[in-house]
Amino acid sequence: MFDFVHENKKLVQIVLALIILPFALWGVSSYDKSGNSVDVVATVNGAKITQQELENSLRQQQDRMRQQLGEKFDAAMFDNPEMKRAVLDNLISHRLLVERANSARLAVPNDQVARVIAGIEAFQDGGKFDKKRYQAVLANQNLSPSTFESRVRNELLGQQLQDTFAQNGFSANSIAENVVRLNEQQRMVSVSHVSFQSFMSQAKVDDAELKKYYEQNQNEFQVQEQAKVEFVKFSVDDLLAKAELSKEDVRKYYDEHKNDFGSPEERRAAHILISVSASASQAEQDAAKAKAEQLLQQARQNPAKFAELAKKNSQDPGSAASGGDLGFFGRGMMVKPFDDAAFALKAGEISGLVKSDFGYHIIKLVAVKPSRFLPFDEAREGIVNKLRQQKAADMFAEMAEKFSNAVYEQSDTLKPAADLVGAKIERSGWLFKGTPTGEPWTAKMLQAVFNEEVVKNKRNTAAIEVSPSTLVAARMLEYKPTSVRALSEVQEVIRQKLLRQQALEMAVKQGKSMQEQLQGGGKPTLSWGASQSVTRSQHGSLDTGLVRQIFQANATKLPQFVGAEAVQDGYVLVRIDAVKEGEAVNDEKRTRYAQQLRQLTGEEMSRAYLADARQQATIKVSLPNAAAQP
Repeated sequence: MFDFVHENKKLVQIVLALIILPFALWGVSSYDKSGNSVDVVATVNGAKITQQELENSLRQQQDRMRQQLGEKFDAAMFDNPEMKRAVLDNLISHRLLVERANSARLAVPNDQVARVIAGIEAFQDGGKFDKKRYQAVLANQNLSPSTFESRVRNELLGQQLQDTFAQNGFSANSIAENVVRLNEQQRMVSVSHVSFQSFMSQAKVDDAELKKYYEQNQNEFQVQEQAKVEFVKFSVDDLLAKAELSKEDVRKYYDEHKNDFGSPEERRAAHILISVSASASQAEQDAAKAKAEQLLQQARQNPAKFAELAKKNSQDPGSAASGGDLGFFGRGMMVKPFDDAAFALKAGEISGLVKSDFGYHIIKLVAVKPSRFLPFDEAREGIVNKLRQQKAADMFAEMAEKFSNAVYEQSDTLKPAADLVGAKIERSGWLFKGTPTGEPWTAKMLQAVFNEEVVKNKRNTAAIEVSPSTLVAARMLEYKPTSVRALSEVQEVIRQKLLRQQALEMAVKQGKSMQEQLQGGGKPTLSWGASQSVTRSQHGSLDTGLVRQIFQANATKLPQFVGAEAVQDGYVLVRIDAVKEGEAVNDEKRTRYAQQLRQLTGEEMSRAYLADARQQATIKVSLPNAAAQP
C-alpha cells in the first residue's frame, strides 16, 4: 500500500482532485425544501439533488482545477460524463453522511459554525469578519444567512461523522514493527541488460510483411480531419482601454476602503492570568482575585520583573513560558474587556485587574505600532487599475450576450459580431480534430469547429468561452476529411517498427534462456553492473514488477536470479547477492509508522461505512448515462 502511493503520487493527486468536491460554502443549491420547480438529477432516500446544485458543484470543482493546473487547465474535461457522475456521486455521499449524522444525533455547536464563517476571507474586511460584507455576499448569491448557516452546519456535520471513523483507525505495535522491518529491508543486487540493439542486424522484414501490417493497422496511419477557419476573439482585456473612470469615482473608492490601503494600529502586550471559571463559586472567585491583586502590587512595585512574575505565576499555558508576551494584535482580536484595557494604556503602563471569562488579567503594554495608511496619491494607480478591471468586466457581461446573438443571427459572416465589439477577424493555421493546442483552440472550441453544420454549411460556430471572460466564434474556410497516408509514405516507419519488434522478441528469448541457465547453476557470459541497494519503496532504476520479484525471491540461498521483459530495451536480469536488515526499530519510528497505519485503517473504515450507507439507501439517478455506485 505504501509502495503504491509513493510510486503513483502524481496520479493519486489528480484522482483526488477529480473525485473530492472542494469545501465550498456557497453557490450550491440549498438543502432546504423550497416551492420552486426544479429539475431533479437524483434522490437519496427521497431527498432531492437538483440540476442547479449539480451545475454549481461542477463550477466549484472547475474553479479549483483551474487554480491547480493554471495554463494546463482545459474546461472541456468538465463536459465529460464521467466528471458529472463523479461530482454527483460526491453529492449523494454527502447527503448520506448528513442523514446518518442526524440519525446518530450528532450536533455542531453554534459557536463552531460562527468560527468557520468568520474565518472565510470573502466575509472579512481588513482581516476581520464584517457582518455587512457577509450579508452582501450572501445576497449576491441569493442566499439568506439562515440558509447559508444551515448549509455550513450540514458540511461540518458530515465531516464530523467521517472524522469519527477516519481519526480512530487502529494498529498494533507489532504490526507497525513488521511494516518498518519489511519496508526498510535492503537487497543488494547487480543488473545485466540483454538489449535488442545487438539483434537488429539479424532481424529481417520483406515487402509482404510491410503491406500486411499496413492493411491491418490503417488507424495507425490515419490523418485526422483538418480545418482552416477565420475567427473573432472577444475578451474582457479588449475593453480595458474603453473603461473610463472619473476622478470622483477613484476618490470615493479610496475613502470607502481605507482599511485596504494600510494597517490599523496594533499593540503588543504581556499579561499575567489567574484563571477562574465564570461558573466558579464565590469563594473560588474571591481567592483568585486576591492572588491577582497580590501579583498586581508586586508588578507595579517592580515593573522590570513583570516577565519573571508571569513565568512563575501566570496560568495562561500559551504565554507564561515567554513572560506573558502575546505579541502584536489589532483591536477586536482579544476578548472585549482585555481589548478595551490594552488599548487604553500607554507604552510601559500596567493595568489594574481586568476580569474576563478566563479569569483575572494583569496587562502590561509593551509597545504600540501606530496605524499607517497609504496616501491617496500613492494608492491612485492601483485603484484605477482595479476599478477599470471591474468596469471592463461589467461591460463584457453586458456585451457578451449581444456578441453571441450577432454570431448566431448572422451565421454566414463574422463581420457584424467583430464590428460590434471592435475586434478584428483573424485566420488560423491547419487545425486537427481532437488535438487541442491551447487557447483559443481548446477541446470545446475544436468540437464546435468540426460540428457538422459548421463543416457542411459553413455556418458560424456558437460563441465559445475558451477561458474566463474570453469568447471565440469561428467560421470554416477550408476543410480536409479524415484520410489514410499512402503505404509509400509510411513504409520505412513500418519497417523500423517491425525490425525493432523482431529484435525485442529475440532479446527476450535470449534473456529468458540465460535466466534459466543462471538458475540452474550455469554461468553464461554477461556484463553485470555495479552492486546497488533496493528496498520496497526505493527502487532505483528498476520497475515495480521487477522489484516485487526481487523481494519474493528466496533469500536463504544466494545468489538468486530474477528477470523481466523491458518493453523499450529487451530483457533485464537481476542477481540478488545479499540481504541487509534495517536498523533496530526505535520508539519514534514505530510511533510514526503506527500513526500512518492508523490513518490508513481509519480511512478504510470511513469508506466501508459510506459503502454500507449507500447499500442500504434508496438512490435514484435521472442524470443521463449516470448511475449511483453501490
